[in-house]
Amino acid sequence: MLNHTRTALSLALAVALVPSLASAQSTQTTEQSTKAATTGESATNLDTVQVTGIRRGIENAIAIKQDATSVVEAISAEDIGKLPDVSIAESLGRLPGLAAQRVAGRAQVISVRGLSPDFATTLLNGREVVSTGDNRSVEFDQYPSELVNGVTVYKTPDAALVGQGLSGTIDMQTVRPLSFPDRVIAVSGRLQKSSLGKAANVDEFGNRFSASYIDQFFDKTLGISIGYAHSDNPIQENQVGLYEPWTAEQTTNGNRPGVAPGTFFSDGIKALRRTGNNKRDGVMATIQFRPNNAWTSTFDAFHTEAEQIDTANQFELNLSNFNGGYTPGLLISNPQVNADGTFTGGTASGVYPLVRGMYNKRKDKIDAFGWNNEFTFGSVKLVADLNYSKATRDELNLENNLQLTPMPQLDTVGLVVNPNGFSQITPGLDYSNPNALFLTNTIYGSGYGKVPQVEDRLKGAKLAATIALPDAFSSWAPDVDIGVNYADRRKTKTQSEGNILLGAQGDANIASDLQYSPVNLGFAGIGRIPAWNVPAAVARYMSFNPVDNLDYLIPKSWVVEEKITTAWARLNINTDIGVVGVRGNIGVQMQHTDQSSDSRYWDSSQPAGSNIQPYSNGKTYNDWLPSLNLVFMFPHQQTLRFAAAKQVARPRVDQMRAGLEFGVDTATGKPGGSGGNPLLDPWRATALDLSYEKYFGEKAYVAAAIFYKDLKSYVYTQSVDDYDFTDLLGSYVPPPGMTAPVLTTGTFSSPENGKGGTLKGLELTASFPLDMLTESLRGFGVQASATFNKSDIKILDPESASSVGSDPISLPGLSDRVYNFTAYFERNGFEARVSQRRRSDFIGEIGNFNGNRTLRYVVGENVTDAQVSYTFSDSSALRGLTLLLQGSNLTNEPYRTYAGTKDRPLEYIEWGRTYVLGVNYKF
Repeated sequence: MLNHTRTALSLALAVALVPSLASAQSTQTTEQSTKAATTGESATNLDTVQVTGIRRGIENAIAIKQDATSVVEAISAEDIGKLPDVSIAESLGRLPGLAAQRVAGRAQVISVRGLSPDFATTLLNGREVVSTGDNRSVEFDQYPSELVNGVTVYKTPDAALVGQGLSGTIDMQTVRPLSFPDRVIAVSGRLQKSSLGKAANVDEFGNRFSASYIDQFFDKTLGISIGYAHSDNPIQENQVGLYEPWTAEQTTNGNRPGVAPGTFFSDGIKALRRTGNNKRDGVMATIQFRPNNAWTSTFDAFHTEAEQIDTANQFELNLSNFNGGYTPGLLISNPQVNADGTFTGGTASGVYPLVRGMYNKRKDKIDAFGWNNEFTFGSVKLVADLNYSKATRDELNLENNLQLTPMPQLDTVGLVVNPNGFSQITPGLDYSNPNALFLTNTIYGSGYGKVPQVEDRLKGAKLAATIALPDAFSSWAPDVDIGVNYADRRKTKTQSEGNILLGAQGDANIASDLQYSPVNLGFAGIGRIPAWNVPAAVARYMSFNPVDNLDYLIPKSWVVEEKITTAWARLNINTDIGVVGVRGNIGVQMQHTDQSSDSRYWDSSQPAGSNIQPYSNGKTYNDWLPSLNLVFMFPHQQTLRFAAAKQVARPRVDQMRAGLEFGVDTATGKPGGSGGNPLLDPWRATALDLSYEKYFGEKAYVAAAIFYKDLKSYVYTQSVDDYDFTDLLGSYVPPPGMTAPVLTTGTFSSPENGKGGTLKGLELTASFPLDMLTESLRGFGVQASATFNKSDIKILDPESASSVGSDPISLPGLSDRVYNFTAYFERNGFEARVSQRRRSDFIGEIGNFNGNRTLRYVVGENVTDAQVSYTFSDSSALRGLTLLLQGSNLTNEPYRTYAGTKDRPLEYIEWGRTYVLGVNYKF
């Protein structure tokens, strides 16, 4: 709370300084005018002062925000290939109203205005892009920051914004070569180190390098830009996790010997060291042709490939009295229970621990192409755009399970559950000797594997026109925009799975040539355990033949298609009311959606070989989305913005799947099932925004904004009675002996459009250089923001009941408070900055063992980063050279999740600090 208060006080101080800044601005303006009159210098000469580095990025972003007709936030590259953070998501997470969620130690997904990533859409150069996940939300770390020139976040839509989201629309932009006056060549290199050090076969070092080339030809009518970025970074992670759910059911029933009835208890615990590498290569290219002022043609290409390989070497302990049936069974002695009835420690005997190797290999590829042509015919401007993007994901999950042999080797293990640090596990036996551990049929089998694959394809075309209005209207409405866009998206997922079985040799000790250096689980009290090459062990000692045609696997494969036609008309406003300038737009967008999904289901009533039946469903609908954006420009660079709109967000792709499980109760004849829902409507909302902004040239601004969203519905899993199963019963054959008539209606559990509610928030922002207060602080500056969100929406998520419970929960992704603060110094080539982002507790989305989305309570976090750099001056022999040092997660902030209350932890993860030493060179 104390740190929260300090951050809020910093922001309050910034807002309180507005009068001083205004006075300072007025004084500086007067002094400059006097000096210019005295020396004969003109304002034009003053405008030629070149702003570089941190200030350049800040001032460009301020200019974008000030000039926009919508409520926007912006990030601008400080120089070619130089966004202010090491990743796009890190930079986005510092913007007012946005919050980042870390995945595998990296900021990866973004929540806008307290709503989960599902409610926002992401564009690349104004075009919606595909994703490699099961859903449509983008994983931002797949887009190299070195290849992105800027990002604009539209918090309010207008009628001409295609692909708009309900919470916001994030548009990433690459460079336009004809916007540069001269040739630019830039290269950079980075050496990275993890504070967690080396483990298994992975060291602590990583690297990044990039190169960009921008040039113009034929009297600057043809421009090209080419960029390449490579990264190879280590994955190092320490984790202790407890099984979900935490429940009192088993202790109440006496099934956890030694634990008092009514005690909340977790049925297992594990500690692991995850190691691996994350490699990524990205290429960007743009060709821009402008032979005259009447035609500009731009072709964009973007390609990125990523490969992540990691292995979790873990010690795991089942506490559910499941030890393979050996005697004696589980007994918890000296149990410790806190005041809330939660088990906090004791000694577990009669348990049979495992040493496991959990291997994951994921290869992602994204290709995106766009061709845009702008034509001017007198008073009409015409834009034609074609685009295509495709993403693929190929994944391999393998596990090896080892135990001490000969069986049984039951152990007595000490336990301490720590909600604020690593829980401690103290085994009685030695698990460090690889010669004593064998691949065998453990309590969890010998192994299991999965091969998920995803393909996402999107193609689209747009035709738009801006038409100047007659003189009778031009004094207040200069022109009108009309247009139409067509998008065709198809997303496919398959998932083969299967047991990994021991080979003919039976139990096997993993040979020394497959062993890596042991990993140290001393942070959890265990000590060292073996680490080994999991896929090589599977190949040598086991067999793995995944299939997708078993009854429980059939629903995991599906195809979802969306064909969306968007048409719009937007009237642009630009006029004056007295001394107040007014600009903005009013318009309407119509979306016609045709959605469908194909999958299969298992019909157990059919003869063998005919059990798999096809299933398809879908619907069409229209949405009319009016919008209004007004900007009132008062004297002294004061701006008041008002926006109102109807908004939609498409349902999650995986929720729209046709995959389902289905059966008939032979005793009652009542059908039942569960699965996806191709008939889902989108999330719909009515939104209002009001923003006050005070600018000080393009150097600084302060702002206060409020927003209100009324969500008409929310999509969550529900059980629907009286569901019509007629389409599925067409091939159903009652088994012999069944006398009850087969009913056509029953209970079906699936995502449904349920009750919505309201979301409202307040955003406060300040950004200014401190030399506006006094010349003695020249070079210093601060940026700060605070966001406060509140929602009355409560949802149910039965699929996540084991972690968040079965009662209504708040919106996923919603933090009540989000703070960001950056202090920087820039002078004579030297730059330094310290940034902190903080968010309160929220419900986050993660992928579980089944590969499905699940929700968990996430403890709020405070992440601090810093950077120092020096750029040699133009008079130096090393002109164009920049040296830098960066540190990320400097306080080693952990990632913590819990079940219901914080004294019932699920995960405690540390990814360590990351240090980067780098060099940039521009010529």
